[in-house]
Amino acid sequence: MLYISIALICLLICGGIYYYNQLVRRKNRMNEAWSGIDVYLKKRHELIPNLVETVKGYAGYEQRVLQNLTVLRSEAGQKAQSQEKIDTENNLSQQITRLMVIAENYPDLKANTNFLQLQTQLETLETEIELSRRYYNGTVRENNISVQSFPGNLIASAFGFKDGIFFEISNTEERESLNVSFK
Repeated sequence: MLYISIALICLLICGGIYYYNQLVRRKNRMNEAWSGIDVYLKKRHELIPNLVETVKGYAGYEQRVLQNLTVLRSEAGQKAQSQEKIDTENNLSQQITRLMVIAENYPDLKANTNFLQLQTQLETLETEIELSRRYYNGTVRENNISVQSFPGNLIASAFGFKDGIFFEISNTEERESLNVSFK
């Protein structure tokens, strides 16, 4: 009877250690994935001023879009990993899309070598950000499953592990296609 009790206690301790280590591993993967997104977002933030300056010369009367882009870039750079940063980055993506749609209406701008290079770099970065978001969201999903399911939830609550925040589009207007009209 004593050996059974000792074996059961050892089994519970080993199981607890196993689940704790799984939670740590998933939390670190989630943080690493966020770091990957952050690298691409910083590259995008560095590219935006060059793009804005190039477009300014051609699209002088589109100052509102350019100003919004600059303000959002500044705000996004100041935020830490949170839902607020995710929302700001989503707004920034929407403004970049709007800028590209506006640029389509300027034939000289579309032929400008600097603009074409910047546009290509930005499109590449947006693709990398999308892939990084998918990876990050996958790590958040795995983390959240571990934190919410039994018996991991017992260990997670005991050691302060929390759900991760998904990087997703936050409102319906961002899901709709973008139409720009010059009336």
